[in-house]
Amino acid sequence: MTANLKPIQLYTLATPNGQKVSIALEEMGLPYEAHRIEIGEGDQFKPDFVAINPNSKIPAIVDPNGPIGGEDAGDTEPLSVMESGAILLHLAERSGKFLPTDPRKRAETIQWLFFQMAGVGPMFGQLGHFYKFARANCDHPYPVERYTKEVKRLLGVLEARLEGRDYLVDEYTIADMATFPWVNCLKSFMTRPRMSGLMISPMCRHGVHAVMPARQRSKAARSAAGTRPHGPSRHTSSYLSEPPRARPVPRLKPSAALPFPYLAF
Repeated sequence: MTANLKPIQLYTLATPNGQKVSIALEEMGLPYEAHRIEIGEGDQFKPDFVAINPNSKIPAIVDPNGPIGGEDAGDTEPLSVMESGAILLHLAERSGKFLPTDPRKRAETIQWLFFQMAGVGPMFGQLGHFYKFARANCDHPYPVERYTKEVKRLLGVLEARLEGRDYLVDEYTIADMATFPWVNCLKSFMTRPRMSGLMISPMCRHGVHAVMPARQRSKAARSAAGTRPHGPSRHTSSYLSEPPRARPVPRLKPSAALPFPYLAF
């Protein structure tokens, strides 16, 4: 299903949301070219990127192969996809991987993917914002207390779900790819005094450890093949109008403008 595909254009940075799509592309073995979007410098508001994602958020992709099934309908024009959950669904359908064909497991995968999109991502992100960035403007303890409490609750939901299983839906899916980066980045909070009560529970740690080998495996496979994403290092390059020139992309690295010391992928 991936043979003869034109490289998917990935616009991202190494935030948890950005890592979701990077992990998926590596695990699925889809050809892609990475474009670094410096959100701390406003790259996401530049016209070329807004043409791809009107909401000015990363990650975003352009699939030059068009929509899934578009070839049968005579539609092979490049397709822009925004929102990380929608991107993961698109890539799973494009590759035929990590979205179960069994109707029940497929439904469960989509539910847990949306659970991450609606709960884990926003709440974990708000905790990071108020814990680190809003201190100068808001010294009231309520926001940190509120989001710490909600993050603990969400971790409890994951804890219960992972009891007796390695993955959210019994097999490795896009739901795990979406959830792993957010839970993994919480490790930076564990040793800080104000976050001493925020601990990743045993089953969540088990889930992180179950997904981590797959993440490392994809990196090792890329290294063994002597390949890595190519594309402009910091420019959106308006892929819609002209394919970017191939050039090495620096390894995505943490940005001081981001709320967590995110791991690069």
